[in-house]
Amino acid sequence: MQKRRSIILAFCFILLAGLIKLEGPAKAEGTAVTISTHNLNVRQGPGLSYPILGQAQKGDRFNMLSQKGEWIEIAFQGKKGWVASWLVSVPASSQGSSANKGSGSHAIITTDGLRVRNGPGTGYAVLGTVHKKAAYKVLESKGNWIKLQTPHGDGWVSGEYVQNSSQNKNTVNGSSGKTGKITANSLNIRSKPSLHGAVTGKLNAGDIVTVISQNGSWTEVAFSGNTGWVSSQYVEVQSSQSGESNSALPNIGKTGTVTATALTVRNKGSLSGKPIGSVSKGQAFSILEEMNNWSKIEYQPGSFGWVASWFLEQTKAKKSGTAHQAVNGSSAVILHNGLNIRKSAGTHSSVIHRANKGDSFDIISLQNDWYEIRLPNGQSGYVAGWIVSVNGSAPKVEKQGAEMHLKNKTIVLDPGHGGRDNGTTGARGTLEKTLTLRTAQLLYEKLRSAGANVILTRNSDSYLPLPSRVGVSHYHNADAFISIHYDSIADRTVRGMTTYYYHSFQKSLASNIHSNVTSMTNLRDRGYRLGDYHVIRENKRNAVLLELGYLSNPAEEILITSAQYQQSVAAGIYQGLARYFKN
Repeated sequence: MQKRRSIILAFCFILLAGLIKLEGPAKAEGTAVTISTHNLNVRQGPGLSYPILGQAQKGDRFNMLSQKGEWIEIAFQGKKGWVASWLVSVPASSQGSSANKGSGSHAIITTDGLRVRNGPGTGYAVLGTVHKKAAYKVLESKGNWIKLQTPHGDGWVSGEYVQNSSQNKNTVNGSSGKTGKITANSLNIRSKPSLHGAVTGKLNAGDIVTVISQNGSWTEVAFSGNTGWVSSQYVEVQSSQSGESNSALPNIGKTGTVTATALTVRNKGSLSGKPIGSVSKGQAFSILEEMNNWSKIEYQPGSFGWVASWFLEQTKAKKSGTAHQAVNGSSAVILHNGLNIRKSAGTHSSVIHRANKGDSFDIISLQNDWYEIRLPNGQSGYVAGWIVSVNGSAPKVEKQGAEMHLKNKTIVLDPGHGGRDNGTTGARGTLEKTLTLRTAQLLYEKLRSAGANVILTRNSDSYLPLPSRVGVSHYHNADAFISIHYDSIADRTVRGMTTYYYHSFQKSLASNIHSNVTSMTNLRDRGYRLGDYHVIRENKRNAVLLELGYLSNPAEEILITSAQYQQSVAAGIYQGLARYFKN
């Protein structure tokens, strides 16, 4: 009996050992991630600009396939999709349990405003920011995060935005020994040298890539361990041996004609640049350099400065018989259902396709105020530029004639908060006072170019009491007073835009601005309504207060801080004001 019991126990141990052995490979097949928010968008690529594949719900679990920067690829409904890593929970074992120590090398920052955190992940507090071309000692690495020795202390940054200074530029097979600097935002990386190639990723202005080869108008590049093809016109190629840039070649013979009534010239290519002069509508200048939608010109003999490229009509001395302006790497998003796509650029041309709100198409070129787009069947068609929003570096098209309704109008722009009043702080560290000023300065330039008399209640990080803001409106007899804000709430899933008015005579202004901004940005429409806020309640002029998105929502924070959104929201307010004054 005792012998039989021993045999049975031994057999059970063998079975148990077999089961334990079988569990190991099952876990190794893929890590499961858990969705941590409601209605999470699953996208076709690693970024907010990619089309939505579907939605996942809080608590759903999916197999993790790969990770790229702050995005995770998952198996979703029989397809491959991407979700933001900060909106899912990943088992600690998949994050890498051990850190690799740095070998004394240095990392070069490849983007401006890169956040330094006190831990290897987006959930850690921000210590400060570092900027493009700065180099810091590498202390260690963990997964896709690198610990650096920075002026803010030892902190972690995403490895996607740094380049190892000791890295051999010729490690990629077939490398040409050259590097390239990307000159356009949201530039598509494709699987082959053609617009028909699948989009495998995106690059932004200032990114440094390794040039592998060139094929006509396409360049094969390597970036962050990936390879693909990009349009050659958006790559400034530089030899690693001579260090001499070929970036001047594409701009030879290029001129820009000013389209704004009065265009500010600044000492650097940014809205934060100091105004050093002004040029007028119709003046033409040779473009000496281009960077991030800004152009460098000689505005007076011997005097040089930067102007916004979207207020220049650019031409080249040598043309190939076409009036098209190339805008590769950008896409047009349809704003309304049943929109007509036409055979040629004009309202009298025949309709060849109908599109619905949210549909996205690659932009081939810009002809006058019409975008030439690539249709699903591979053919091209045309859509009016003022009824789509644009992702990428393509210039935004304003509806013709809007400027005539804005000319000589007095508009007061009120960037919310400032100085000791930060306003709200975003889930990822964005200060509301900084973003409201950025939006107001961009809108200031657009309105001023239309001939409007524009006043900013503040043009720097300074504190201004609420009665003083209203006082500016009364002193200047404003035709419109726009108070700019960004929202926040404890529920991090809440998103969208809200517009407020107080007096009944302000309702029409609120309606016009709200409808145009929601159309241009595709932000969730939370409506326009009565709001008891000092700057509109005590204001005897036409005044509204705009809440242009939720900084408390991590995904929306990324969207509303992007250059594309800022351009779109400024265009929406601009159009809303024009429609209000027209009526």
